[in-house]
Amino acid sequence: MALLVDLFAYLSVILHGLVIVAQSMMLGGLLFLCFLLHPLSSLLPDGGALEQRVLRLTRWSAAGLFLAELAATALQVTALMSTVGLPFSNVMQASFALSGSAKIACALVIALCLNRRTLARPVARTALLLVGFLTLVAATMTTHAFARMDHNALLLVVAGLHQFGAAIWIGGIPSFVLVLRHLHDGQGLAQVGSRFSRMSMLGVACILASGVIMCVFYIGDAQGFYGTAYGVMVSAKIAMFLALLVLGLGNFTVTERLRQGRDAPVLRMRRFAEVEIGIGFTIFFAAASLTSVPPAIDLTSDRVTLHEIAVRNAPAWPRFHSPDHDALAISQLQVQLDREAAHMQMAAPAATVPGSGEPPPRNAQDIAWSEYNHHWAGVFVVLIGLLALLNRAGVGWARHWPLLFLLLAGFLLVRSDPEVWPLGQENWWAAWRDVEVTQHRLFVLLIILFGVFEWSVRTGRLRSERAALVFPLLVAVGGAMLLTHNHQIANVKDQLLVELTHTPLALAGVAAGWSRWLELRLPGRGGRIAGYVWPACFLLIGLILLWYREA
Repeated sequence: MALLVDLFAYLSVILHGLVIVAQSMMLGGLLFLCFLLHPLSSLLPDGGALEQRVLRLTRWSAAGLFLAELAATALQVTALMSTVGLPFSNVMQASFALSGSAKIACALVIALCLNRRTLARPVARTALLLVGFLTLVAATMTTHAFARMDHNALLLVVAGLHQFGAAIWIGGIPSFVLVLRHLHDGQGLAQVGSRFSRMSMLGVACILASGVIMCVFYIGDAQGFYGTAYGVMVSAKIAMFLALLVLGLGNFTVTERLRQGRDAPVLRMRRFAEVEIGIGFTIFFAAASLTSVPPAIDLTSDRVTLHEIAVRNAPAWPRFHSPDHDALAISQLQVQLDREAAHMQMAAPAATVPGSGEPPPRNAQDIAWSEYNHHWAGVFVVLIGLLALLNRAGVGWARHWPLLFLLLAGFLLVRSDPEVWPLGQENWWAAWRDVEVTQHRLFVLLIILFGVFEWSVRTGRLRSERAALVFPLLVAVGGAMLLTHNHQIANVKDQLLVELTHTPLALAGVAAGWSRWLELRLPGRGGRIAGYVWPACFLLIGLILLWYREA
């Protein structure tokens, strides 16, 4: 049962993130078709073919929403039936089940009915837009707004406005990029770019207005931003939103130059839009993780203060000496259990059971063990950043820097979870039942893939352009995963203080991944600048890890 609860907590965030991505792409594609591409299709070269491509993308997005929402609803229904013992008929009357069922039905309608014929008929087009509106209404039923006792109607409208803004802007960018890829007419690019800029401005305005209102009602004050998990995640979303605004401003200048009939870097606009998609989707997963924590305004106690943050982050020399494994709390507990079992002449129970839902015991030596891991990881990452910069400057032998990722992966695989084999007594396979152990191993797998693919690209063993993109994508995905990573620490304040360190790590990882993407995809000065940005991000990550403290 505890395993189901732990898995539910993690998988629900992942599935909810996928739901938001698919929902935004479906609605964004639908709005892009109805208000931009269909009215312009007769004026664009190969307008019909462009329309067909975006139709296909939107239908696939609807199919993705159907599957993701079906999986998310099924997971919630299973968890509720297993933990509370309610019958299926009662569970399906819950708001999340009604919302999920409605979104599944709406996604199915759009996936099956959206085509060029329905798009050409005003009544059918209006009906599809109405289905999209119903999807938004259903989506608000799983937000914090639906559960509020005060200002419920206002907050529901605000939540819907927020999701509408995300759909018309971020959800519409994939359709925009698809059109840019196949449209080469200058006048057509100016028309599409200008109209999408106006749609994006509407989306930004909706997000800004609704975001400010939600900050007032859900966070309340400045301490809510830095003193609660909800506020920290909102701060991360704001940081990424600002990055999107910078990229969007760059694309706006391109569309204005196109509209004026001047030469414009259309390729740069495409590449910036690709990065906007990646950062936007990361924001969606951050938004999904917000549903698992209460709003800051509801957390009146156990908030972290600025003094506690300052004390935790006071300068100190990194810890490069590891405590003995026998001194860890779980090792000492196992010794005690073994002694008691021997006295009673019975088999000793394990000090911890994977998937039990109980966080492992911790003492001062456990904290020192964790800090040692983070600090040595920081050394590896600093070296990676420095060698990458040397390689960028033309030092040939430094191209082998990705091999450091493999050393880092081996180090973390052995030391991240000391209760697990080869250091601990837990069976290596049984430990997969522990959600935190599983997350650690997924991070290790990502790090191995970082190293293998990037080293193969740097040394010429892989010459495919697509293979070169694996590294930046995995780095960006790793940053997004870190935003959804939970630590099994019983003390709420200690857990938040750890999150305050991991959040900038995640943001730097996202920045590093998409900077490397631009270096590979954007020729000229912009790509060269990006080539220095992402190693600098790795240096920043390494320094943050070296600064890491848990006490």
